[in-house]
Amino acid sequence: MQDNNSFKISVIVTTYNTSDYLADCIDSVINNTYKNLEIILVDDASTDNSLEICRRYEAKDSRIKVISQKNSGVSSARNTGIAMVSGGGGTLP
Repeated sequence: MQDNNSFKISVIVTTYNTSDYLADCIDSVINNTYKNLEIILVDDASTDNSLEICRRYEAKDSRIKVISQKNSGVSSARNTGIAMVSGGGGTLP
């Protein structure tokens, strides 16, 4: 019988000036019942404190990777996240 957490899932969260609700989003992913996750947070040159929030979570949870890029738009940010995926499957919220 296969372990329900044996398959690694990659969750990509792109952010641009989302500090008002970013922590709620990350908490939702972290507190998921499925634990074999890699969480890729891509900051697209936010001018608020979104990147700092991402970095705080990265320091607390080894499953989290933070990428900061110059402002290139949401499609580019998603592609950046997809390029970093090491799990067997990925999802974009």
